[in-house]
Amino acid sequence: MKLKPIIESLLDTDLYKFNMNQVIFHRYTAACGKYYFKNRTQNVKFTREMVNEINQQIDHLCSLRFKNEELDYLKSIRFIKRDYVEFLRLWHPIRDYVNCYLDDNGELQCVVDGPCFSAMQFEIYLLEIINEVYFRFKYDYDKLLESARGKLEQKIEDFKNGKYTFKFAEFGSRRRLSREWQDELLNKISKELPNCIGTSNVYFAYKYHMKPIGTYAHEFVQMYQGFPKVPLAYTNYYAMKDWFKEYHGDNGTALTDTIGTDMFLLDFDYLNASCYSGVRHDSGDPFEWGNKIINHYKNLGIDPMTKTLLFSDSLNFDKAEEIYQYFKDKCKVSFGIGTYVTNDTCEKALNIVLKLQYINGHPVAKLSDVEGKTMTKDDEFVKYLKRSCDFRLKNHEIDKEYNNNND
Repeated sequence: MKLKPIIESLLDTDLYKFNMNQVIFHRYTAACGKYYFKNRTQNVKFTREMVNEINQQIDHLCSLRFKNEELDYLKSIRFIKRDYVEFLRLWHPIRDYVNCYLDDNGELQCVVDGPCFSAMQFEIYLLEIINEVYFRFKYDYDKLLESARGKLEQKIEDFKNGKYTFKFAEFGSRRRLSREWQDELLNKISKELPNCIGTSNVYFAYKYHMKPIGTYAHEFVQMYQGFPKVPLAYTNYYAMKDWFKEYHGDNGTALTDTIGTDMFLLDFDYLNASCYSGVRHDSGDPFEWGNKIINHYKNLGIDPMTKTLLFSDSLNFDKAEEIYQYFKDKCKVSFGIGTYVTNDTCEKALNIVLKLQYINGHPVAKLSDVEGKTMTKDDEFVKYLKRSCDFRLKNHEIDKEYNNNND
């Protein structure tokens, strides 16, 4: 089986890739990163035919360049700067940075190794390719598409009849059934579902005049773990500091759980809490997390009703409605919903990721609010990172003095 090109535009990625990349372009061009693929779904096998197709799709991806009209669109996003857009005019994905193969155990391996400003851009493209190849090769694609259409019709009807009342952004590029299906569903919901306030996918935001949505991901905070001068327990502090310098408070939702929400809140002081429009939940119990954030705002003297809690952890619409009803009178509430929108079919979706594991040869890791999301190539580093965070949590009285001395 030979597929048509899966990626047809370099805009076919999530907005936060450009947001993070702009900071790296301006501040950390010498940083090098190494990313590893992981399939969290058990008992899934990729065939050699699938891997051959994946590699051919990567070849095509690396032949693409940004078009003038695409660059003009990026310029229209108020916080994307002209010099960065001119850099993208010259940039393209480099094939030598990617190695995708079956290992001796028959498991799919995909490694991206290169300068961060280039390596980080591969994540969404590669996941889009890997996921679509798998589902087209493994199943009757027409049957999957038919079931996806039926489920989407029911979801739209449930909003129209009042079963669901919340607002959400579509966050499903990385695990979409196909580019074709994401295109079709966004065309439909952009016309029929006003509760959908935007999409993380820049190409489809451009195509369907939707709002592109996104700030930064875990990898941005993890990156600072690889910089020797940054204390491990202060990576949120340095990440938010650089983010503020780049965007001056204009780009706007902070992610809390890269090294745990409790650690994040030590650095989410009045200045940061005021400058960010809100925070994003991506692991742990959403109700406990939300109440903790609301109490933090109150302790800072900030009205939680002026801030947004964005929930994005493996949501379906029933769960989102439950969360919305609980928090709607306590703060602003929104949702980023991915796979449930873009790959809800008669077959189970894959849980695949491509995560940053090294910066400049140094290991990095995510310590989310649940153990199951930790991904690392160096268990000893994770133990050291946990000890560093635990020490700071137990001795947080030193924080104010440290932060004042480093501002």
